[in-house]
Amino acid sequence: MSDKLQMALALSALGILLVEKERKDRTQKIRRKRTKWVKPWLLQKQAHGAFPNLCRELELDETSDFKNFARLSPTQFITLKELITPIIQRKNTNYRDCISVGERLMITLRFLATGESFKSLSYQFRVGMSTIQQFVPETCAAIYQVLKEKYLKCPDTVEEWQRVAIGFQAQWNFPNCLGALDGKHINICPPPGSGSTFYNYKRTFSIVLMALVDSNYRFLYVDVGCNGRVSDGGVFGGCSLQDALEKRTSNIPAPAPLPESDQLAPYCIVADEAFPLKEYLMKPYPNRRLSVEQRIFNYRLSRARRVVENAFGILANRFRVFLTTINIQNSVKVEDIVLACCALHNFLRTECCEAYMAAIDQEGLDQDPGLQQASLPHTTNSTTHAKQLRDKLCQYFNSDIGAVTFQWGKI
Repeated sequence: MSDKLQMALALSALGILLVEKERKDRTQKIRRKRTKWVKPWLLQKQAHGAFPNLCRELELDETSDFKNFARLSPTQFITLKELITPIIQRKNTNYRDCISVGERLMITLRFLATGESFKSLSYQFRVGMSTIQQFVPETCAAIYQVLKEKYLKCPDTVEEWQRVAIGFQAQWNFPNCLGALDGKHINICPPPGSGSTFYNYKRTFSIVLMALVDSNYRFLYVDVGCNGRVSDGGVFGGCSLQDALEKRTSNIPAPAPLPESDQLAPYCIVADEAFPLKEYLMKPYPNRRLSVEQRIFNYRLSRARRVVENAFGILANRFRVFLTTINIQNSVKVEDIVLACCALHNFLRTECCEAYMAAIDQEGLDQDPGLQQASLPHTTNSTTHAKQLRDKLCQYFNSDIGAVTFQWGKI
């Protein structure tokens, strides 16, 4: 073998050794950096984090405090955890263990209950802030997915709508009523590049929550996501409920006689002055030189309509995230949060009614919703037939068969 060939082989071998050494050095540096991915105080989650310690203690010894902390009883928490596990369960990796479904759910419920910042929750539960910011909307989407069919389903048969109407007549003395409708603003951080799209008349950025509520403060239908510049009437005009009512595709019952009368009246929804007057949508007389009879009608309609105001108030006071600006710059994720709260509200209203409605005066007290009222539209023109139907209801409420004894002292 020539000296030149030996020299070439030697240099090649040396080059290979140098490349291998450089690769090993780079790998060691990466590994050393990876040890800093998790801050030391986050590694103390099992010893000092809220979920394995405080939440466990409350679950075993202080059930009422657990319910106040999470808005669910321990049994309800376990039930909901089992329902969402197939959707949000994650697997452990070589680098770290996944965050359990129970901990994800508890952090999410605490966020909804208090509106605390993600950084505050990070210190409390010893979980990274960016991690919480990522899984909270995912968990909310899962909550809505597993609860919507049973607890947040709009009536779609004649019989279901009639049960709603029976409730309004029995509790609020308003016949042929299919629900109370209203809209509220939910304050958000505007999505990047959205400009003034979500800028409302209150000079804040928001989306609108439109809801139809039954006589027991349960949400029958919710529409969320329309930008805050649009009025209540405008939001309603673009939602699927209005389309179904206009096209008669929602199985609304045919007109029925008013109680103790042979006078037929169509089934309708009650709303405030922000909405257009329709055959299926009753609103009060404008507050200009009202007669006594018209004031009686406005009182009777307001008495039925205020259940939606109270429902918003209960929702905002139980899930105080609505009293804050939701710090997520993605309107779809905010929608998931709002829908999850509405589903949880109906779940708790159904499964533990007395505890959930504690301290609520269902007859005499209008709850302060803590949410901004959506603005009025530029016009709410009414049809002649709709005005005639309102006048007929007004006459009925002022007649001997349609009046209630206490209405005269309310005007």
